[in-house]
Amino acid sequence: MIQIKSQDIKKNIWQYIFYIIVGISLITMIFASQDAGISGDEFFHTEHAEHVFNFYKTGGQDTLATTVTESNNLPLYGQLIDNIAHGIGLLFNVDDYMALRHGLNSIVGWIAILFVGLFVKRVAGWRAGVFSIILMLVSPRFIGHSFNNLKDIPFAAASMMSVYYIVKFLDELPKRKYSTMIMLALSIAFAIDVRAGGLIVIAYFALFAIVYYIWKYKTLKKEFGKVLLWSLGIVVVGYFVAVLFWPYALVAPIDNPFSTLKGMANFNVSLRQVFEGQAQWSDALPWYYTPKFILITIPLAVIAGALIGIVLMFRNKKNWFYYFVLLFTFIFPIFWIVINKSNVYGGWRHAIFTYPPLVALAALGINELVDSFNNKYIKIVVISAFAILCINPIAHIFRNHPYEYVYFNSFTSGMNKAYGNYELDYYYHSLREASDWVKENAKKDELTQGDKIVVACWHMKPINYYFRKDTANFRTAFIRYNERGEVDWDYAIICNTGISPEQIQNGTFPPKNTVYEVKVDGKPICVVIKREDKSDMFGFELKSKGQLDEAIPFFQTAIQKNPNNETALINLSEIYLRKNMSDSVIILTNQMLKSNPKAENANYFKAYALFAQNKETEALSICDKIIKDNYKYQSAYTLAANIKLKQNDLYGAEAYLNGLVDIDRFDDQTMKQLLAIYQAYGLDERNAYVKFYSLLADHYKKAGNKKAAEEYNNAIQQIYNNR
Repeated sequence: MIQIKSQDIKKNIWQYIFYIIVGISLITMIFASQDAGISGDEFFHTEHAEHVFNFYKTGGQDTLATTVTESNNLPLYGQLIDNIAHGIGLLFNVDDYMALRHGLNSIVGWIAILFVGLFVKRVAGWRAGVFSIILMLVSPRFIGHSFNNLKDIPFAAASMMSVYYIVKFLDELPKRKYSTMIMLALSIAFAIDVRAGGLIVIAYFALFAIVYYIWKYKTLKKEFGKVLLWSLGIVVVGYFVAVLFWPYALVAPIDNPFSTLKGMANFNVSLRQVFEGQAQWSDALPWYYTPKFILITIPLAVIAGALIGIVLMFRNKKNWFYYFVLLFTFIFPIFWIVINKSNVYGGWRHAIFTYPPLVALAALGINELVDSFNNKYIKIVVISAFAILCINPIAHIFRNHPYEYVYFNSFTSGMNKAYGNYELDYYYHSLREASDWVKENAKKDELTQGDKIVVACWHMKPINYYFRKDTANFRTAFIRYNERGEVDWDYAIICNTGISPEQIQNGTFPPKNTVYEVKVDGKPICVVIKREDKSDMFGFELKSKGQLDEAIPFFQTAIQKNPNNETALINLSEIYLRKNMSDSVIILTNQMLKSNPKAENANYFKAYALFAQNKETEALSICDKIIKDNYKYQSAYTLAANIKLKQNDLYGAEAYLNGLVDIDRFDDQTMKQLLAIYQAYGLDERNAYVKFYSLLADHYKKAGNKKAAEEYNNAIQQIYNNR
């Protein structure tokens, strides 16, 4: 019988705790992930995973996995975990493949947590490793994303894994362990096979190797050549293993990965995001968007620990290199996002790979602080203080599962201040709970048309999945919240993502006909609304057929029943605008603007009505307000330009039309108006075209579209040649 001495248990207690927490957390995360909803991007990646399998199955003849189009950039992603999940689903004929994906991703999230612990343990021992594991587990944003974010969590795991093996490889020099080199190469491949940004770990390897070599110069100076060759070998192996599992890279192993990395600096998609109480375009968010979002959504224990770690790193001559590695891998990517004005959205999920190093730094800081005291009671007080800081995120996790990722710390007073001021359930997790409620509680009534209850939502793919086994009783329909009255539905499931912050702040949302709310800390992140009247739908159908007079009474009835009915208000405003009833338009739009003061369509119709009444100054002021609130609202520029033209202010009109070019929303009408203005300045037709083409060439040059800029410069040259 093996006897374990009490002193051995005491000596290794933190090691045992480490393994126990790691083991329990794996099981817990897998089970917890099964409660999660489907994220907003998952169906795109499941479809692309099928294309990837078809690529390999046909020996590359099926090229959907390698063909990039304006509407499909998924070939630019390696999406390794998505592909593995798809393969497992095919192999075992899994019906609920989303549950499979979520379980697999929770394991990958756990791997990220494990390597944070292993890194910290390597630097400061088992106790510090335990601190790091606990800090990761009480990080609601990271845990929540680990349920169903198969892009950002795998990248975080691969990055942390790579950093760990980079440091391990360097620490083992001048010796070289094949196991470490193999794992480092696989880590590099893993990172690249998730997304092209994984190439950054190669840069990390180079930088940290140089710094480490300088630090250990006396020991390693004779080994430089060998270390360099082995390092290059690791990188080459890792890179080409990655290429094998990424079809787009496989067809052009050098050009495609690096061109993808260059193009990924800015995403093509621009989304409206609620930030600091305003709906803002993601390509025009303040520079501090990502740093601030991180600061207000991570546990205070991590923030405090990291600050302590930064302070204490300067006095720790033994471990300064490891602090440097962690600090650099946290700060540099965020700095890069800021200086490049990268188009990011959805909180800081694009930067979540920087979080594990931050937690590791925080754990080292806490451990160093504990070690700085000799008195064991003071040590207990320090540990207890950090434990108290963890209570808030732990309570959030237990109160709000599976919506852990909708977390805001005390810097924003939690959900009380975040509600209506920041994006909440931006990945639409709550649609699952709302769908389950509808399936269990929805009833037909006198408004139901046909045999099935119609359930409407903005996010069709998740809704279709949730109702896939209930098609005998339900059918689904697409709606936008502010246009919800235009189509037939009986129940609508609405996330507050996409709702104007003003409507959330003033209580207009959720609407009065809400029958169920999915809440986080008492605030609704998703609602189910039941239709009480379909007059707006009948009115819209008649209006679409050109039967304006017949549509009017239906819209009037809808407004009587619900004074905030945006469908009825805006459509009736449009009818009155067509009938030159500008006074009625102003009354209706003012009514709509009470509940939704920044509604672009209502403000635009009001401005148009004022313009028709020759109230040009007021109309122009509203146009300027629309542009300030939404600089991409094309119609406001056009109307403002027409107002300026009526005032014979050619320069003013030109400025608004140039604004359309700046936002890339110009059309033939814009071109005709600008050409007319140029000719009014005294230019002949040819020189007017030269001026217009020069404007476009400069625009595309600034936008980085060299091809389009060159085309317009060539057009200018052709005009000169034809003279």
